[in-house]
Amino acid sequence: MKQDTNSSFWGLSPILIFVLMVLLSGVIGQDFKLMPILVAFMLAAAYALAINPGKTRLSLHEKVDIFCHSAGDKTIILLVFIFLMAGALYALTIDIGARDATVNWALDIIPAQFLLPGLFVVCCGISFAMGTSMGTITALAPIGIGLAESLGIPPALALGVVIGGGMFGDNLSFISDTTIAATRTQGVKLKDKFKANLIIALPAAIITVAALFFIEVKVETVMTGQDYNAWLMLPYLVIIVTALLGINVIVVLGFGILTAAIIGLSNGTLTGWEALQSIQKGIGWMQNLAIIALTIGGIVGLMKAYGGLTWLMNMICAKIKTKKEAEFGIASLACLLDLSIANNTISIVTAGPIAKDLSQTYKIDPRRTASLLDIFSCGCQGLVPYGSQMLTVSALAGLSPLAITPYTWYPMLLLIFASLAIIFGLPHFKQDAQDEFATKQI
Repeated sequence: MKQDTNSSFWGLSPILIFVLMVLLSGVIGQDFKLMPILVAFMLAAAYALAINPGKTRLSLHEKVDIFCHSAGDKTIILLVFIFLMAGALYALTIDIGARDATVNWALDIIPAQFLLPGLFVVCCGISFAMGTSMGTITALAPIGIGLAESLGIPPALALGVVIGGGMFGDNLSFISDTTIAATRTQGVKLKDKFKANLIIALPAAIITVAALFFIEVKVETVMTGQDYNAWLMLPYLVIIVTALLGINVIVVLGFGILTAAIIGLSNGTLTGWEALQSIQKGIGWMQNLAIIALTIGGIVGLMKAYGGLTWLMNMICAKIKTKKEAEFGIASLACLLDLSIANNTISIVTAGPIAKDLSQTYKIDPRRTASLLDIFSCGCQGLVPYGSQMLTVSALAGLSPLAITPYTWYPMLLLIFASLAIIFGLPHFKQDAQDEFATKQI
């Protein structure tokens, strides 16, 4: 396999510097919130602009241009607006009482011990139908926070449940970006990749549900039977319905904000000016997160220019000698790229051509290759502390992302079962794979 010569380990060092700063500050100070995430990313960005690794020498002006162009990528800008609108929606639903009404409704009709497993199942269903983890997480994270307060459990646990449910659909849904990217790069049918994924994802989901039943809930702290106004839950219902209809997530959040504002105005909870102030307050909660997203985009652009991602891909491919090693190589490539880029869809698109080359060289079923790319990128995305999913919920709850990571059980189990599937050669396919033009792949 031909290797790109524009390759440098030091091209990856900006993200390594960031991780090192956060981990060392947390270990030394025994508190992972000591190092502000935005400050850590700013320092990593300054370092990225200062170095000049690899064979291509870039001036500071060229590096700033690369940084700004990458930070302004359409995917990054979309995330920024999602973050800001999610904050506005969160603030409005709190101020009009929508979150409390929804939590009280759940506490009134569902036994306390079923609430966490139920939250996970609902997140799985919605994310599968929507095809996006971000849409699910922005809609249900506020409810998860409210449930945690009522059940006497750590908010990080409830948010880990929401992230896990969101990643379930991100990995399996037919309309997920990751599914489309994985199947397109490997030339396989959506339903074939789904079947390959389901064998791995379903056991992970079942074990997650079972584990959540064993979480001890302080029943004496649970407030049941409280009065609630069903109309106050309408913003969440509007979000879920519009999302399930396949409407763009920006429009979905816009409908949710509009509905919440109308309810607040109609029942006298908010005046017009107070509604606008509530929106501004929520946007303010997410401003740091928006800047973090832009900074990450710029850093990733520089790491690409420095040859860091190329070095990573070359390093993994150079060690492969057997079919099983090739499968683990594809899995490692998807994971490590996601850890570097913090975007599972882009990781799949980047790794796709190399994964297809390995698939053809070592006679790996392309359905399996597509499944591995999707599962390992989504599993890592649900765990990476600086991914958009983790940053969103941590900003809403005022927690360190590293405090939530230990509770994202489903992504952990997904990676474990996917690794076991490689070791034991599962799943077995009875028929050859076919692409959407019915052309045999192997």
